[in-house]
Amino acid sequence: MAHDSLAALRIPFVRAFALGEATAYLGAQMVSVAVGWDLYERTRDPFALGLVGLAELAPAVGLLFVAGHVADRLPRRNVGMAGHALLAVAVGGLAVIAAAGASVALVYPVLALVGAVRAFAQPATTTLLAQLLPPPEYQNAAAWLVLVGELAAIAGPAVGGLLIALTGGATAAYAVGAAANLAFVAALATLPAVPPAPAEERPSAGDVFAGVRFIWRTPAFFGAIALDLFAVLFGGAVALMPVYARDILAVGPTGLGLLRAAPSVGAGAAALLVARLPPWRRPGRVLLAVVAGFGLATVGFGLSRDLYLSLACLCLVGAFDSVSMVIRATIEQALTPDRLRGRVAAVNFLFVGMSNELGAFESGMAAALFGPVAAVVGGGVGTLLIVAAFPFVFPALVRYAPGSVK
Repeated sequence: MAHDSLAALRIPFVRAFALGEATAYLGAQMVSVAVGWDLYERTRDPFALGLVGLAELAPAVGLLFVAGHVADRLPRRNVGMAGHALLAVAVGGLAVIAAAGASVALVYPVLALVGAVRAFAQPATTTLLAQLLPPPEYQNAAAWLVLVGELAAIAGPAVGGLLIALTGGATAAYAVGAAANLAFVAALATLPAVPPAPAEERPSAGDVFAGVRFIWRTPAFFGAIALDLFAVLFGGAVALMPVYARDILAVGPTGLGLLRAAPSVGAGAAALLVARLPPWRRPGRVLLAVVAGFGLATVGFGLSRDLYLSLACLCLVGAFDSVSMVIRATIEQALTPDRLRGRVAAVNFLFVGMSNELGAFESGMAAALFGPVAAVVGGGVGTLLIVAAFPFVFPALVRYAPGSVK
């Protein structure tokens, strides 16, 4: 019997979740473009862009372990709904600040609230469908989630940049971003609220850190997420795109939207290609190769002075990152028991998701000290050096084969 590639989308709550998540992600991309453009337009200081990452990262570091525990102890649907409702309020606050022309200093506490709320929402929403669907249907659903997410990531920056260009400010982009979060809340309301799985042991304070212990004892998975952490830390060119758009490539807010969308174009194309490939026998080795490609493409973007060459390099950045994301997700799903999914997802989000914010801070600081070009090129070179060292630091990642060693 032929495989039904639309099997997951025939389930009503999967369709609702995919559409809602894509809408929320589209809004998040618009907000990201608006924050970067607004701050740099008002301050002309690349370090102000780096502080965006720090503001979102700082509260999340302290809350993610508790957030993962919450995702494993409460209905994940309800946690996700509460989180995205609060995100809508926070993004609405950014709209008010922009409309009033209030001090830039007020932006950072609101971004800290965004980081804190996202720390709770992310582990709950990313593990929700795995709890509701059997493995064959989940794999099909995950493929569609990646594809619609990349479409949203392509459209979000472009629409955000266009709104800024048309309105002359960030307020409209923020307002749409707030509405997008409310749309996801409505979509989550259509999903069943599944009670959490019973704990195998008596509850204790150490349960909060069960995800950390699991990852520490699973070197293949630990190596995969650590590699991503360092790659994004050193290769965070996205944070400096407002500088490139305004001062180096001179393409304005519309060009900034195109630059922000380019990685998602590459990621979407790579996702389609990966969906047609058989499973890798040694995914750890492929991961090292694509992260090296990520570093090389970052160097190319840093050196480019042509918009089209910059877009091509960013497409490659997104393509390589998409393949690495698929590999990490595959390793995580293969090795993690359901009772720990929320806590493992929280730690994974800290390493992978929030590494973007930490990388943004590092890039902004490096750009302020050495200039944006040196910051981006040096970050790409740093990524290549990390890749060269990882086979010696995490040999289990190189040896990992599905169904064999951890």
